[in-house]
Amino acid sequence: MTWIDMLVIFIYFVVLVGVGIIGVRKAKTSDMYLLAGRNLGVFMLFGCLTAVFLGGSSTIGSSQLGYETGLAGVWFVFSMGLGISLFGLLLLRKVTGYKLTTISELLGRLFNVQSKLIGSIIAAIYTLMVSVTQVIAIGVLLSAMFDWNLTVSMLVGGGIVFFYTILGGMWSVTMTDIVQFSIMTVGIFLIMLPISLSKVGGFDGLVTQLPASHFDVFDIGIFEIFKYLITYTLGMMVGQDIWQRYFTAKSYKTAHTGGILVGIYSLLYSLAMVIIGMCAIIIIPNIASTQDVFTEMAFETLPPGLLGIVFAAVAAAIMSTASGTLLASSTLISQDILKDHFFKNISDKQFLLLSRTTTLVMGIIAVIISLWVQELLVAIDVAYAILAGSIFIPIVFGLFWKRTTSKAAFSAILVSALVVLGGLAIEGLSSTNPIIYGITVNIIVIIIVSIIDKNGQSKFNRQKNMSVSRETK
Repeated sequence: MTWIDMLVIFIYFVVLVGVGIIGVRKAKTSDMYLLAGRNLGVFMLFGCLTAVFLGGSSTIGSSQLGYETGLAGVWFVFSMGLGISLFGLLLLRKVTGYKLTTISELLGRLFNVQSKLIGSIIAAIYTLMVSVTQVIAIGVLLSAMFDWNLTVSMLVGGGIVFFYTILGGMWSVTMTDIVQFSIMTVGIFLIMLPISLSKVGGFDGLVTQLPASHFDVFDIGIFEIFKYLITYTLGMMVGQDIWQRYFTAKSYKTAHTGGILVGIYSLLYSLAMVIIGMCAIIIIPNIASTQDVFTEMAFETLPPGLLGIVFAAVAAAIMSTASGTLLASSTLISQDILKDHFFKNISDKQFLLLSRTTTLVMGIIAVIISLWVQELLVAIDVAYAILAGSIFIPIVFGLFWKRTTSKAAFSAILVSALVVLGGLAIEGLSSTNPIIYGITVNIIVIIIVSIIDKNGQSKFNRQKNMSVSRETK
């Protein structure tokens, strides 16, 4: 790292801190703090939606998978973008009419307060764990850049991103996301990818130097691809961080268009990162740790100045996801747990303070967990397994099957969450089988209990008691 690269990174971090300070003045209401006033256009929404899921695991993890499995590693990130697009295509219209802030609010509207509470706890755990992955990722990046101890790197990187999130909330997150999305796009597509390819003789050189299996997108097997789709596509469709970004759109049409664009961009981004990882097989054939593929490639191939821009791009990807998921986790806890059950009559100003305090506490917890886990892809697997395994089915059944009862939904969420956690404990945190167990048990429980619970309140009866405006713009 030359002084030019250091300067680029320093300026970038200063800008982020500055946005956080300005955010204190801008985010004066809870609606502005949590949802940026619900007024984003297509480009800003697209940038924010993209930035929130293309983080450290997507960037560092995808290049790692490209090194290990070739083009088949594309399924990791693409399945995430697919989930965001499918939410916009299949569920957004139904969900928009409820005027929500959190995903657990929908569980409360569809079922009962118990389902809302357990849903908020599970969704908060998911978003917190995704924040943890980003703290790990920013730690890995800073450690490689400045040769710092990993623990120190996590504390510094996590501290910066949580600082501006705590102060400005969604307003700060939105402003920084647009900057980060732009830097990320330039750094990866216009600098890192073309230079990596040029070092191996272009795409033709890549083809001649790697075995044919590395160019087979189905090389990892249909079952492995199925697990990616189950884990990440379903997880994204019911992710609070994704829903909260969608709710910042100024209209249904805006949100719908932004969601489709995200799916397209995710495919392009995943291809770029995987190809960079494949180039590393030739340039760095005996790397000590495959988790360091991207950073080692940057050091090996980029000249001074461009190195700083690319590292800023990676930092941008990581920080945008960290800030979005941290805010999502604190929103669930502050609104659906603390306000609903402990601070029912507080003013909007007091709730804003409560939200900031909760964000601070969740940030501290995220850093502590990251120092314990320190393994990127393990943490992300745990997060998505818990969420998709327990929340996805009740929401879909609640929206589309009129006979679903409140007791059935609560039982399904509770039992499937325990099954997923039990599966992870038995088979290991890196196993993706528990999510399949959870979804299977979820479907069985929700159908059987709904049929047996004849006196329970079905969706049809609940709708007669709900005064929910379903008008969409």
